[in-house]
Amino acid sequence: MLQPILPLILFAFVATATPGIATTLSTASGAQFGFRRSVPLMIGSAAGLATVTAAAAAGLAGLLLAVPSLQLAMKVIGSLYLLWLAVKIGRAGPPNLDVAMAKPNSFLGGAGIQWMNPKGWAMGLGAAASFAALADGPGQLALLLGSTFGLTAAISLSFWCMAGMVLARLLKTEWQWRALNIVLALVLAASIIPMWRSA
Repeated sequence: MLQPILPLILFAFVATATPGIATTLSTASGAQFGFRRSVPLMIGSAAGLATVTAAAAAGLAGLLLAVPSLQLAMKVIGSLYLLWLAVKIGRAGPPNLDVAMAKPNSFLGGAGIQWMNPKGWAMGLGAAASFAALADGPGQLALLLGSTFGLTAAISLSFWCMAGMVLARLLKTEWQWRALNIVLALVLAASIIPMWRSA
């Protein structure tokens, strides 16, 4: 049973583990708040990706990607939200010494990032086309893709969050904390570029 879906699992791991919007936020949250307080963000992001890929498999992505005005609205809203988050991260200092990022991002914030990213919809559509033979019909394919991407995203984001925690232990001064937060903010802002390059 595992062998037929192994390529899908590998595809999902590569797609969710490579640096991007959700991984950058998970790293920043892990460094700033630790693992436990970052769980809502990570679960929200994983759930958001699961529902996006499931909806893509059910046919919704084709409709969304076929309407240019809707794509533009998604890109604008998503970009503004991510820039706002980047500013919050970039202005933050060491934990508990700065109020600029006083709370970790929420479950809804994590899910919303995925729903506003046209690149995620395109990825879900590509996965649906590539692995349609693994399921009997759109409903089963939606369940398969949603569960696979959701689980792999949760695992991948957990590792990125722990990487942020490791970085946090290496930081000894306020200047080092601010430098890390500025770098993460710039990476997050730069992750908007592929969103605008996507079809």
